[in-house]
Amino acid sequence: MNRSGSARAVLTGLTTAAVAAGMVMLGSGGAQAAVQHQASGANRPMPSRVVAPYYESWMAGSPAATAAQSGNKYLTMAFLQTAAPGSCTAYWNGDTTTPIASSSFGSDIAAIQAAGGNVIPSFGGYGADTTNTDIADSCTNVKAIAAVYESLVTTYHVTRIDLDIEADSLSNTAGIDRRNKAVALAEHWAQKTGHSLQFSYTMPTTFNGLLANTLAVLQNAIANHAHVGVVNVMTFDYYDGAYVHDMAADSISAANAVHTQLSALYPDKGSAGVWGMIGVTEMPGIDDYGADETFTTANAATVEKWAASKKINTLSFWALQRDNGGCVGTGGAGDCSGVAQNTWQFSHAFEPFGVIDNWGHK
Repeated sequence: MNRSGSARAVLTGLTTAAVAAGMVMLGSGGAQAAVQHQASGANRPMPSRVVAPYYESWMAGSPAATAAQSGNKYLTMAFLQTAAPGSCTAYWNGDTTTPIASSSFGSDIAAIQAAGGNVIPSFGGYGADTTNTDIADSCTNVKAIAAVYESLVTTYHVTRIDLDIEADSLSNTAGIDRRNKAVALAEHWAQKTGHSLQFSYTMPTTFNGLLANTLAVLQNAIANHAHVGVVNVMTFDYYDGAYVHDMAADSISAANAVHTQLSALYPDKGSAGVWGMIGVTEMPGIDDYGADETFTTANAATVEKWAASKKINTLSFWALQRDNGGCVGTGGAGDCSGVAQNTWQFSHAFEPFGVIDNWGHK
């Protein structure tokens, strides 16, 4: 499935204003900071049910403050990519002023962890996947790719990494193979060093399930002994032009089809185990295609109830900054949903799904 990417395109070259104050410093206080991270729940495995909307990290603002205001404990931070094709160094949004370092979002991530949540760094996205700047498309050294994944764990104490693979990256067979080999290496490193680490794949879908090129990514992962913890499908931007979509019904149809497909790939997991590795990502309001694909607040309530009944792994949406009614009638905007809504209404609709985590925390 092709996507226009107008709302999700990575805006390389922009600086991020969210790192202005109070950065975590890892000099002589590094050991103390590590203890504080452990005490706050950093390095703790992700819950078996989690709401983790995407956060557009190139936009001004604080991820921690926005998470607190919206009631979200977990965020998926978009995106990490290289500054240019051929590079093996990843930056937030491909911007060389925001490397993987405590000076880039370190204080925000620590604050989110201190509040009992965590951040899921995400690689790729439409912008990177169409410019050969996703780390696995750009870098030809598998060990170097794995080292980048590992650096996120040691720098930010995160426990899940998201790989958003779409558009051209779905046909880059060399990049697919390198990515999965690097995932397997990073997982082996985590097991050997005592770190908790899980990978999710975020992928496009039709409302009839994954297409063959998308399934091939997972088949290659299996062949490379890379464990994919979550298959997160983007249930929007279908671009079929066929009719006005019931976005909740189509989300459920897509997930049911993906469950069937994953059951064939992972026969030892059983039905419940497969549901437990599925994620669903929506686009609140009017998506990039237009009004025929409008995910309403009522749709959000329907999907949340369904997701809880199936005990899927993850509910997400693109993106948290869109969770307001500031541009009624506008499709695919980066900072508003295009529908009449209360601020954070989609966040609150999804909130019950992730109320209780593995440790009984609310």
